[in-house]
Amino acid sequence: MSDDTHQANATPPIRLCVVMPALNEAATIQGVVARVPREIPGIDDVQVIVVDDGSTDATVEEARSGGAVVVSHPKNKGVGAAFQTGINHALSLGASYVVNVDSDGQFAPEDIPKLLQPLLDGEVDWVSASRFKDRSLVPEMDAVRYYGNKAMSFLISSLTGVRFHDVSCGFRAYSRDVLLQLNLLGEFTYTQESFLDLSFKGLQVKEVPIPVQGTRSHGKSRVAGNIPRYAYNTSKIIFRTFRDYYPMRVFGLGALISLVLATLLGLFLLWHYVQTGNFTPHKWAGFTGAFFGSLGIVLFVTGLLADMFVRVRINQERILYMLKKQAITSDE
Repeated sequence: MSDDTHQANATPPIRLCVVMPALNEAATIQGVVARVPREIPGIDDVQVIVVDDGSTDATVEEARSGGAVVVSHPKNKGVGAAFQTGINHALSLGASYVVNVDSDGQFAPEDIPKLLQPLLDGEVDWVSASRFKDRSLVPEMDAVRYYGNKAMSFLISSLTGVRFHDVSCGFRAYSRDVLLQLNLLGEFTYTQESFLDLSFKGLQVKEVPIPVQGTRSHGKSRVAGNIPRYAYNTSKIIFRTFRDYYPMRVFGLGALISLVLATLLGLFLLWHYVQTGNFTPHKWAGFTGAFFGSLGIVLFVTGLLADMFVRVRINQERILYMLKKQAITSDE
């Protein structure tokens, strides 16, 4: 048998890629990269990918000295964009599994095998570390961050119908198949959007309680450092994601409210006319009711059209998933 035949029949290695988005993390990145376990049962090869998101310090040099492959953005694009760059690079390297972990040292890389095990055992599709599932492991943090995280988890749980304890944690593990189905559009962050996208697709997640350092040793979080900005950008991503999957719930609610207001105003004007035989001085109710009635119809029609586009998008994503899977299989 020729060497080419041997290579064709060879089983590709089970490769884990550890993806770390980084922006000006020179103080911690080398140590975090070096601490990633290189020998994990069930894994043949471990590679660390640091996505430099426009750093202006020595992040790139420190990451390489720790043993990482570095992919750089020429300018800062956001954690969400860095995450997607890392995932794409990991898939291009033939990753069987991917773990993403923050590069600031708040998460212990030594916990990667614990996070990865449910995937290796075939229990679920992806895994997320949880800071709040086990009350004994809740890290120290200020009240604003703590209750903000709880509120965000409640919101995502309400939208998906699944109980989640921590949807903002940046320490997760994915199988290749899940990543081929993941479709994210937000550049600011990826944490909540990925919960929504994968949950709406019916993929199962397991939250694994893991001890986490509550505050950074160096610098300031670029995502949650500014709470109002974080709340605004995250809420925008969540709204858009939910709207894209369930447009009739969004536009339909707006249509219902508008039509109810139009009806109430119309009934009020009719009651006044019956009582007085005149529309004056409440003609305003007629004009306002007509406006809300027209708005309700427009919103309802928009919801119907958007719902049709969702079906087209779902089919497109299925085709894209199959093409990606076929391309990776042929490369192996």
